Amino acid sequence: MKVAKDTVKSSDVYSSALTPEARENQLISLAVNLAEKQLREGTASSQVITHYLKLGSTKERMEKEMMAEQIKLLTAKTEALQSAKHIEELYSEAISAFKRYNGQPEEYVEE
Repeated sequence: MKVAKDTVKSSDVYSSALTPEARENQLISLAVNLAEKQLREGTASSQVITHYLKLGSTKERMEKEMMAEQIKLLTAKTEALQSAKHIEELYSEAISAFKRYNGQPEEYVEE
């Protein structure tokens, strides 16, 4: 699609992104803007229409909710594992302290 220089709006000109992620976000934004324009003008392809219909479906929303809950579950599991590790370290320190108080020699382990 060729556009004459004088028809390009200043808002259509983007500066170069500094990172690949930022560039990807710029391109996604441009694609979404173009899809919106095509939908408004009635010139969108069936693929574009189908894509946005799927995004609005109940199934898609439920899948997004399920993924969000899975992320919460993984976060909770990670926190539980970290907590268990911390508790294990505390128990180990407590056992060492009890041994010292009882006069037992500390075991030195070379690493």
